[in-house]
Amino acid sequence: RLGQAPAPVSFHRSNFAGVGNVLAKEGLDGCDVLFADLGVSSMQIDDPDRGMSYKHDGPLDLRMDNRLKRTGADLIQSLGEDALAQALRELADEPDAEAIARAVVRRRSEGPVTRTLPLVELVLAAKGLTVETWRKQRAAYPGQFHPAARTFQTLRILVNDELGCLKKLLALAPYCLHPGGRIGIISFHSGEDRLVKQSFREGLHTGLYHAVCEDVIIPQRDEVASNPRSASAKFRWAAR
Repeated sequence: RLGQAPAPVSFHRSNFAGVGNVLAKEGLDGCDVLFADLGVSSMQIDDPDRGMSYKHDGPLDLRMDNRLKRTGADLIQSLGEDALAQALRELADEPDAEAIARAVVRRRSEGPVTRTLPLVELVLAAKGLTVETWRKQRAAYPGQFHPAARTFQTLRILVNDELGCLKKLLALAPYCLHPGGRIGIISFHSGEDRLVKQSFREGLHTGLYHAVCEDVIIPQRDEVASNPRSASAKFRWAAR
């Protein structure tokens, strides 16, 4: 589709945190618009080989960039019980964080957890559920989050250092924009949105930005109906 664009389009396989290097490679001293979509690719979620979905059996990978060395299976095997419980609480508001962390440590003493469905079963058991009882519960109360959703989210964030990379992007962004340039960021997680909101407000206070959005922009009902995965999206912008 971009082959028909009126101006040349360049692609760089890089993390958001590397935006400064990308500009340098293009010979640019800055940009007019910087846009970051922090959401995970739906194509990656739906690919069992990526291991991001608790709905499909696959390797417990969870890497958004397969050049990263550490996978979800590696993380599950190495993370301490207290550290895992803390991550589940802070990154996903998981109410059963301690029980899940304890179950993970107990299970890995019997052998490594390398696939998605065994992890799902482990999380269900930690919550006092089985696959069958969860199916009955979901049928009775549709629309509930899957019990393993928060655990997979936490591991994915950790594997890809998503919050660390976002912090680097936010620190670099004002210096990558031309005067009058704008940055817009779509986040899908409360921790991400909090970082964006704080960074933009601090930038306004210190003079790095001359304007920021007063209210977060969220999808309307018709958009959520046509694209359910947009439901948690939050968009914020700032102007240099």
